Amino acid sequence: MCLSCQTAHVKLAPVDGAASSGSQRSGIRPDPTEPQENPAGLPTSYEHGNRLTPEGTTVDPIVIEIVEGTLASVEMEVETAISRTSRSPMIRDAHDFRAGIHDRQLRKLTGRSYSALVHPIVRDFPIDQMAEGDVFFHNDVYESEGGIGHLPDLCVTVPVFHQGEVVAFVQAFGHHDDIGGAVPGSMPSNAQSVFEEGLSVPPIQLWDKGVPNKAALRIMTRNSRMPDSLAADLDAECSACLMGARRLSELFERYGRETVEAAFDAILDKTTETYRREILSKIPDGTYVWEDYAEHDGVDEPQLHTQRITLTKTSEDGGKILIDFTGTSPQAKGPINHCGDYVGGNFLKKWLAPILRNLADTPERMAELDVNEGIVPLIEMKFPPKGTLLTPIYPAPTNARTFVILRLLGVLAGVVAKAVDGRMPADQETIRYTGVYGKDRDGNDYLMREVLGGGSGGRYYADGEDTIHVVPDSRNLPTEFTESRFPFIVERLGLAVDSGGAGRYRGGLGYEKHLRMLRDAHFMSIADRSILACWGVKGGRAGRPFEVTIDVGGADERVVDALANAEVVKAGQVIRIRTTGGGGWGDPLERPYGEVERDLRWGKVSFEGARSDYGVVASGTKDEPVVDVAASDALRASLRAEREAQPQPFFDRGPGYAVLAAGAEAAEVDWV
Repeated sequence: MCLSCQTAHVKLAPVDGAASSGSQRSGIRPDPTEPQENPAGLPTSYEHGNRLTPEGTTVDPIVIEIVEGTLASVEMEVETAISRTSRSPMIRDAHDFRAGIHDRQLRKLTGRSYSALVHPIVRDFPIDQMAEGDVFFHNDVYESEGGIGHLPDLCVTVPVFHQGEVVAFVQAFGHHDDIGGAVPGSMPSNAQSVFEEGLSVPPIQLWDKGVPNKAALRIMTRNSRMPDSLAADLDAECSACLMGARRLSELFERYGRETVEAAFDAILDKTTETYRREILSKIPDGTYVWEDYAEHDGVDEPQLHTQRITLTKTSEDGGKILIDFTGTSPQAKGPINHCGDYVGGNFLKKWLAPILRNLADTPERMAELDVNEGIVPLIEMKFPPKGTLLTPIYPAPTNARTFVILRLLGVLAGVVAKAVDGRMPADQETIRYTGVYGKDRDGNDYLMREVLGGGSGGRYYADGEDTIHVVPDSRNLPTEFTESRFPFIVERLGLAVDSGGAGRYRGGLGYEKHLRMLRDAHFMSIADRSILACWGVKGGRAGRPFEVTIDVGGADERVVDALANAEVVKAGQVIRIRTTGGGGWGDPLERPYGEVERDLRWGKVSFEGARSDYGVVASGTKDEPVVDVAASDALRASLRAEREAQPQPFFDRGPGYAVLAAGAEAAEVDWV
């Protein structure tokens, strides 16, 4: 085989024209002469989702591997360039950004993680009018076709050219420090409209044939409290995507367009068939219902904001699932809404699909399965009418939409768990934004904002992982960096003991972080799961919820709300942040004594927690715990007898659920 030849690797099927066409809603390619509209009232007659080559086209499997590896390499190179040249802690240090590569039919080709969508760019800027060196930008939630969730997520898109025509796109979006709005960080927890959340920019041409639009950049930086880092981060993202576009152009030059596009189709086809064969086949045909809740929206008093999924699995057409969100609560007054009902839920399909990987035969196989556009044909979504948490009406606020889309991951895991006798992980809540802002040592304004993870859920074969972040490759900010730049001391950063839900397989632990302020400041928090804990499954118990305490051990010690814009913190006071623990899986009374003893030695479970959560009586020290087997056997027998007198639901939501559910300990859907 000659790796440098252009087209010899492709064998075209004996059919005329391109592949089967598909449109945004019905699968029928729209007539470009007839304007169409999406729920936002914007034209959507652009072509997308189709194959690039006819059905039956083949390509050398070795070339497919080379192309697939090149795509992954380019994506990683783009992300590496951004992390090394950006300026803000959120992008450079916390790595709260993502890159993606898409073909000219707007299909996501790479699968390391989720990304935004190219659809709004092609909607407003026809492909045949694009030129090399163009860079497009947007962050408008309602004009993003569901790809952008809140205004701090700024997205840049660069077209890739081969022989003068657009053949692909490189895109990056990241969470930036500040884009204006009512509070530093552009995430006001009590916002009641998008106008309070910052500057909304619909799709614009930020670079024209390599020339930056200085006027647009000046408008954006003028609206930001952190103009220098905003400008530097945008420059890093634009430059990295342009570099990625050059790399992809080289791939097309090497193998030719027909070969590369045939490989693109083959990559997505492989994903479709793999998920159909290895994943969907594990779900019995039928209909299953479950729901979970966000607990507050920053405006109204805490209440159950429902996200419900009715999952229908059918073997029709080789296997498909329908995800029906009917029963989801009305849109909230506060900023927990998410615009999900665009492009048939294209973004949400790729956001939720990683949960399905837990059905793989082994953890090793699960890690091999990427999520790209190939999963889209396997999932159909049905949205409720406009005016719900997932179908908000402009200008409903959205900056804390993470509560809803993270909860949907858990709802899908829960509804699938009902179908497969619990062979899914328990719940996790692995992201929340906390931070402080004020004047630094030199009297200048500063903003330190951090994304802190939590414990993941226990699984049917293993404990959950500690302090996981939902954004791949993201992390907490390094202590050495924050202490040198901001006026506080990190007195502790460790695991929150007993935070993981008890179970045969324990939930992962969350963080415990202590900040001692050196100057007066304000604390901010955008977090959920401070009342409703991460649920346990099949006998597993819920994890511990999120909690922030200010002035720990002092005269003004107080627990503050998980949604806070400007909580006053005095110099010398300590802020203690405890993030969520994951839910447990299986009966904690079945956890072997040796594993509980190990948890005691590692400091993950306290002696009291071992007794109350696992029925294990132990003495000695943390370094040398000693389990009293006879006393533990007796205690476990007593606890089992108490349990048998009162049947337990399949899911345990923890004591906080009763607070918001009029005393009920479980929802109707929690029973199997």
